[in-house]
Amino acid sequence: MQASRTLSRSGVAVATARPVLQFLAIMLIALVAGSTFGIWRGYDPGGYSALTFLETLQGAVGGLNVTLPLMGAGALVMTGILAVMARRDRPVAVAYAFAFVLMAVAAVITRFANQPINADVVTWTPDSMPANWTAIRDVWWHWHVVRTMLSMLGLAVLVLAIMADRNRSSAPSA
Repeated sequence: MQASRTLSRSGVAVATARPVLQFLAIMLIALVAGSTFGIWRGYDPGGYSALTFLETLQGAVGGLNVTLPLMGAGALVMTGILAVMARRDRPVAVAYAFAFVLMAVAAVITRFANQPINADVVTWTPDSMPANWTAIRDVWWHWHVVRTMLSMLGLAVLVLAIMADRNRSSAPSA
């Protein structure tokens, strides 16, 4: 009898944890994707002067360089847990895993393409900007657009995975 109570409690715990994890995963990746989307659509640095580029990127780095990766990491952890929780339902587990991979690739791009450039740019002053600052800007921008697309696609796949997961969970058992 004790074993059945424990199993029942753990089943309730899993049933309660799943929607909480789903909500938090969506919120975190939506904040990441929305932030990168806003930068992509609102702050294309292609036409910026050197000073405007410098001030804009330094301001963004100061506000987002730690926060966005932490939110992305949280979304990755929660999406990974959801994939494991759905392991008995292969299509749903695969959808969660695909969302995880998309987010992970965006995170790798952030860490190894954008953040090293951010680290350099925050040390620049208007008088110390390198002569090739536009080439550096263009490389940063290219990788920013790629990570934005991956983040948005990761969000879309995560939402689809959650919808499928909820539909299958609420389907009557035979």
